[in-house]
Amino acid sequence: QVAPVESGGGSVQAGGSLRLSCTAPPFTSNNCGMAWYRQAAGKQREWVSGIGRSGSTSYSDSVKGRFTISRDTAKDTLYLQMNSLRPEDTAMYSCQTSFGFCGGRWYDSGYWGQGTQVTVSS
Repeated sequence: QVAPVESGGGSVQAGGSLRLSCTAPPFTSNNCGMAWYRQAAGKQREWVSGIGRSGSTSYSDSVKGRFTISRDTAKDTLYLQMNSLRPEDTAMYSCQTSFGFCGGRWYDSGYWGQGTQVTVSS
């Protein structure tokens, strides 16, 4: 059973920074694909950023240049560094594991965490 756990959310003023963390063994202790999503109140969930098995990263246009996804397998943690935050970044942020092979096992689907709230005030 994979149970991602996010942390690091909070309230900041526009222009500030936060770093979100997600632990989801074995995905975060191996170089397995993972992603960050967010859902603002009353809106659909949207993909924010992803990291592949090779370490390749990708970002949505809305966060490109401001957010950085990374992982530290020794610490069993996925990160999302968020800089230059804007009020429109306010949302519940969740990490998701990818389906496929990870840690020598096949996973038919991804797993979601409960999320961590980020609130950016103007």
